[in-house]
Amino acid sequence: MKQTGDVMDALDNLHQRVSIPALQEPAPTPEQLDNMYRAALRAPDHGAIRPWRFLNVQGDARVKLGQLFAKAAMLKDPELSEERLAKFQAMPLRAPLLIIAIAKTKEHPKVPHSEQLISAGCAVQNMLLAAHAQDLGAMWRTGDMAYDETVHQGLELSEGEEIVGYLYLGTPARSRKVPQLDIDKFVSDWS
Repeated sequence: MKQTGDVMDALDNLHQRVSIPALQEPAPTPEQLDNMYRAALRAPDHGAIRPWRFLNVQGDARVKLGQLFAKAAMLKDPELSEERLAKFQAMPLRAPLLIIAIAKTKEHPKVPHSEQLISAGCAVQNMLLAAHAQDLGAMWRTGDMAYDETVHQGLELSEGEEIVGYLYLGTPARSRKVPQLDIDKFVSDWS
C-alpha cells in the first residue's frame, strides 16, 4: 500500500506538469529514458495490442531529420524561401533528444482504430509525466511534419502507422509558470 507522501508526490506531478519549449543539454540519461518507456508501456491498452513504437533521434540524427523535414517542405512548396527552409532544418535541433511516437494500429474485431490511436497518445502522456517527475523538460509537438507522407516514407513507417507526435526532451532552459485553470469551466453534471 502506498504511503500518503507517495500519493501526494504523484498528484503534485500530475497537477504541476507543463510543456517546456526551451530545452538544452543534457539529454535524458539512459536510466531516465528507461523510466519514461516503462511509463509509456503502462498506458491503457484495450486488447493488449500495444499500438505504439518509438524512435529515438539524437546527435547527428537530428540533422538528418531536419534534412528530411526540409525535403518534405520543398516538395510541398518548391518556392520555399531559404529562411523557411532553414527553419525546417533547425526544428529537430530545439532539443538534445527527440522521440518520435508512432501509433501502430491494426484491424481488430473489438478495438477500433480510434482507441488504438488514443492508447498511443496515452503512452506519450505517460512519458511526459515521467519526464516531469524526473525534472526533465518536455514538449509534445506535431505540426505538418507529423502528417507528411514524405516524412513517413523517410522514417520508414509501415501501413497502419502514423506519427502521434514528436516528443522534444532535455533540460529546461528556463522555468515556465503552470497556468491555473478553473475546473468548473470544464466539468458539469449530466442528468
